[in-house]
Amino acid sequence: MSLEGQERQQVGLDLVAEGFIGPVGLTSPDDGSGRLFVVDLIGEIRIIDENGTLLEEPFLNIRDQLVELRLSFDERGLLGLAFHPDFAESGRFFIYYSAPLREGAPEGWDHTSRISEFNLLAEDENRADPTSERVILEVDQPQLNHNSGSIAFGPDGYLYIPLGDGGGGGDVGRGHPPEGHGQNTTTLLGSILRIDIDGEEPYEIPDDNPFIGDDEVLDEIYAYGLRNPWHMTFDAGGKNHLFAADVGEALWESVNIIEEGGNYGWNLKEGSHAFDPENPWESPEEVPETGYRGEPLIDPIIEYPHANQPGGLGISIIGGYVYRGTAILEFEGRYIFADWNRAGGDGNGLILIATPPEENITEKMWEFTELVPVPYQAIGAYILAIGQDADHELYILTTQNSGPSGETGRVYRLIPPPEDPEPSPAPGFCLFAALFGIIVAYTMRKW
Repeated sequence: MSLEGQERQQVGLDLVAEGFIGPVGLTSPDDGSGRLFVVDLIGEIRIIDENGTLLEEPFLNIRDQLVELRLSFDERGLLGLAFHPDFAESGRFFIYYSAPLREGAPEGWDHTSRISEFNLLAEDENRADPTSERVILEVDQPQLNHNSGSIAFGPDGYLYIPLGDGGGGGDVGRGHPPEGHGQNTTTLLGSILRIDIDGEEPYEIPDDNPFIGDDEVLDEIYAYGLRNPWHMTFDAGGKNHLFAADVGEALWESVNIIEEGGNYGWNLKEGSHAFDPENPWESPEEVPETGYRGEPLIDPIIEYPHANQPGGLGISIIGGYVYRGTAILEFEGRYIFADWNRAGGDGNGLILIATPPEENITEKMWEFTELVPVPYQAIGAYILAIGQDADHELYILTTQNSGPSGETGRVYRLIPPPEDPEPSPAPGFCLFAALFGIIVAYTMRKW
């Protein structure tokens, strides 16, 4: 879909905090504290308290436990945070991060993705106990990219874990099976997992997971056929649908509503289009309808062309949330998402808003348009994530740098646009860093 002819909508931005390096996530526990927890790629979780003050001491610092990050551009790091549904009583929370390659992993692979549980310090609710780590799950990664990261608890109380296809390009190359990880159900890569962390350690498989008893599919898999579902979020209202934004290869960016047991097509398809790993720059005319097991391939509900195409919109879809807050009532029930950097931009992310069709919202394409930040007229930075607090208000997380360096990261709250805005420069704009970042990002994502 093109934005040509679409009437753009306006939204306000309220700067909440700054000084982060790579803010890739924001969430809040449902504990009445009003705190915002910001996940920084470099290995820290920081707290913005109920008064809007960024606390100096990190809630958790695991920098020493991360694989060594590349300062120019990196998709590894501390990637996800999820509070247990009973966090207010138990103090339990879970993180997803990129650890050095573990002992016994395939030789020559890049790193190991790790899901771990931590607990609060008994004497300080603003500090985690760094010695309390309990490793839940480890998955070895052949390449450094396509790690996803936004773990989340579903309304069913189970932990959902998105995993990319292992990296590289086309889901082929070192460490990838002939059919690719996305279509190989004997690997956890390229899938969304669903596990029970309240049973026997390290975790149990929910009794109603879709592939229990199927010897050709790992029990943890809830859905598969995904390339890099960077941000995965549950709708806090309606039927609590699970939305996953899947970063495209070269031509198409897309958003899926995840169904139990669904196959979303990668690498047979890129979005709703056929895909050829040997020629990723052109979509084949004949679009496959089924996977290798004869199962139907599910199309996205939002799709737009990548910047490589004429009329392309952006470079990497970020994903977002269905808005269920009260600050901007006209956005109720609409999906707000973003792209890391708009087509032809120079460090200038794109905010979008989609409206569900009146019926069959999981089967029909959603119409969408651009959300223009007022008074800035542009975000003026890369967008790394959209976050949500306990009241379901949304936040835009940005940085001027393409990699985990500098302290240009900011957190903005979405608010109604001012009635009579005065035009002003875009926030935090840095032309040189942005241009450099685009070059690096194209190199990293399209190899």
